[in-house]
Amino acid sequence: MPNGRYSLTDPHDGTPLGEERFSCAPGPAGWRYVSKTYAEDGTVLRTADLTLDSRNRPLRLELRSGGWQVRGGALDGVSWVRTAADGSGTDAAEGHDRAHTFAGSSPAFLIATARLLRLEPGASSRLRLVSFTDPVLAPRTFDQGWLLEAVDTHPTDTGPLQVERYQVADLETGEQQVVHLAGDVVLAAPGIELDELESPPNQWPAEYTG
Repeated sequence: MPNGRYSLTDPHDGTPLGEERFSCAPGPAGWRYVSKTYAEDGTVLRTADLTLDSRNRPLRLELRSGGWQVRGGALDGVSWVRTAADGSGTDAAEGHDRAHTFAGSSPAFLIATARLLRLEPGASSRLRLVSFTDPVLAPRTFDQGWLLEAVDTHPTDTGPLQVERYQVADLETGEQQVVHLAGDVVLAAPGIELDELESPPNQWPAEYTG
């Protein structure tokens, strides 16, 4: 079960946005990722808990940030409920979209999207996502294009490591980014830097690729 820490920065100007401490592993449903993101003074900015099913769809999502909470999952697309995080049910709002999966600031969503697409090297695909923007978790629907440019093998002390290099484009704004994944860990992406990793990434087993 990889445990580690990401440093998060604004991809445009490098402003520090906190650090995300995470753990992730295959489980009975498929795969689960749990994290907390901290400000520089140690304040918890947000939490994320994402479980994928055996076909890499979002079985269960729970986000908390800025006094708000979102719970969602895959249901004829994706569905969610956004409420005040104090459990009062204040300003509860339900949402639904014929999107493929969720997106957000956590590196978990990059991993989940890549596993959902299951691209071969050189292949590309486009998909519709619902993102929850910080800090108030407001939903936004948009389209992305993913291209798996290459898969490279790197020798390590624990054996060969398969690193996938993706070109990811926001099809509304045209903004592009390069994302490097190894198993269920983001090695590098704009605004995301892997600072610590206590154990090697889980290489995605066949039974979790649908």
